[in-house]
Amino acid sequence: MGLFSRNKQKIKITSTKKDGFSGWLKCTHCSELIHAKELEDNSNCCPKCDYHYRLGADERITLLADKDSFVELFTGLDPIDALGFVDTAPYPERLESAKEKSGHEEACVVGTCTIESIPAALGVMDFNFMGGSMGSVVGEKLTRIIEHANSAKMPLIIVSISGGARMQESILSLMQMAKTSAALARLRENNVPYISILTNPTTGGVTASFASLGDIIIAEPNALVCFAGPRVIEQILGKPLPEGAQQSEFLLKHGLIDLVTPRHELRKTIARILSYVAKEQ
Repeated sequence: MGLFSRNKQKIKITSTKKDGFSGWLKCTHCSELIHAKELEDNSNCCPKCDYHYRLGADERITLLADKDSFVELFTGLDPIDALGFVDTAPYPERLESAKEKSGHEEACVVGTCTIESIPAALGVMDFNFMGGSMGSVVGEKLTRIIEHANSAKMPLIIVSISGGARMQESILSLMQMAKTSAALARLRENNVPYISILTNPTTGGVTASFASLGDIIIAEPNALVCFAGPRVIEQILGKPLPEGAQQSEFLLKHGLIDLVTPRHELRKTIARILSYVAKEQ
């Protein structure tokens, strides 16, 4: 045997990855390759084109609230399948599947927190739960956090992301539009500030109620904000919509919203607004 001979392999060579995922993703907006870790570190925004991908409720709370300051309220509420609704699956099965997918009991999470040390009531919708649809429990939880903010004289922030009212609850879901709007009217009577944050997408009955009733309305860049989607509107009108219609920047130009704020600036922007409000109070 020679001096430099080897009788066994010292380096283990792996020819294929076990899970088949290299960590690289293709941005759906600019088609550039980005790494999943890079996307995560950038608050789920593409580092190349700044396209804002959706955030779950937990991620959104982490983004906005001071660390470990969020206290969830009004849990343990479950919707009733009043219609015995069945499409491709019974409604109760859909609810269980949505709970497993989102990690939450409903399409919104509400509670109190501090934002740069300023106390606030916070409601966050979650698109992972049946497209963020608004049913009776969503309306009840939002109404309760609005009323809590009212009684505590605490500024209110609601982050909306939704496909609209939940069809499986029919008129019960539509009633939540009036319910949340009435609660916000009482909030305004007591001069308690409400900041509404619109993210992509905010549509249907959510847009037509509490999402559009903020004292200050902020949207993330290029968010779809509308009642009916662009394809439906174009079919009704029989002609295409103006370029960029129903997106944040278009709506800012036409006066529906007050600010378009990139995600990484959102927390500081909200804190600055809250600090102005605190001084006036």
